[in-house]
Amino acid sequence: MASAGGSLPRYIAQRLLLIIPMVFLLTTIVFLLLRVAPGDPVSASLGGRLSEDALDQRRASLGLDRPLIVQYLEYLKDVATFNFGETITDNRAIIDIVQENGGATLTLAVSAFIVALVVGLPLGMIAGRMRDTGPDLVIRIFGVITYAAPVFYWGLLFQLLFAGALGWLPVSGAASPETIFEVEPVTHILLLDAVIAGNSEAIVDILEHLLMPAATLGLLLSGIFIRLVRVNVIQSLQGDYIEAARARGIRESRVIRSHAFRNALVPVVTVIGLQVALLLSGAILTEATFNWPGIGNELVQYINNRDYAAVQGIITLFAVVVVLVSILIDIVNALIDPRVRY
Repeated sequence: MASAGGSLPRYIAQRLLLIIPMVFLLTTIVFLLLRVAPGDPVSASLGGRLSEDALDQRRASLGLDRPLIVQYLEYLKDVATFNFGETITDNRAIIDIVQENGGATLTLAVSAFIVALVVGLPLGMIAGRMRDTGPDLVIRIFGVITYAAPVFYWGLLFQLLFAGALGWLPVSGAASPETIFEVEPVTHILLLDAVIAGNSEAIVDILEHLLMPAATLGLLLSGIFIRLVRVNVIQSLQGDYIEAARARGIRESRVIRSHAFRNALVPVVTVIGLQVALLLSGAILTEATFNWPGIGNELVQYINNRDYAAVQGIITLFAVVVVLVSILIDIVNALIDPRVRY
């Protein structure tokens, strides 16, 4: 067995090399799935709005009049240079959509992930510590319900309760029109821009709009963390090192917190990378439900407009993000747990 010091660089190099075949496979699947769909995408998106000559010119500008293999090679070259194309319906570059709407999606994803950790980790620890008791049963049922129910269902319930019945929170959007007008888009992350501007009223307004979407998506992920942490806390409590810690007279609370819970977090780090895809897919439905101005909401609109070029570019971008985050999590996991290097 190689030493830890020699195996870690090799492990990192192997994971980085995996980026190429993984991105190649995902982009190829996206390309083929959209090409086998029946119909002409330009006619589907712009038919009835442009003349036939204008439609032919649009197909030529998008390269859709070329042989399929030429389109595929051009597509791979564009992805390699981070050029994800442009939309059919409004001629927007996908990278511009990312720049303008990516901040909203990032804000929602990070906030939802924080909600998932704050809810899922402590509840999972409590359930594992109080195995097969009443609280454990309640927490497990809660975890199953939050994971099984569709994200848009929770979103509609929250809207009816907190926005409709109680009137505590705004029903949709990232902020009120006044806030959007007042805050200068420096980073295109509205909350961060409001903080930079020192606009406290705008910060409060943005957080009020963010609360329901973040809670909706965060609860979906919390169910996964609850079950994972519970199982690993139970396994950790059965380890010999836990008995040794108790025999040394260490307080039970410290045994749970410093030994069982810490070791239970190792597989959680691995699962975090696997949940990026779920986080992005959930963000699409969440953004559509709350009219959140993110990339997912733009994707839904382009799907409705049958703009396959926009759909292809955004999905390809999502696939690349998922691959990069997964590789990064693998490397972080190797730093935390040396056993994965061998």
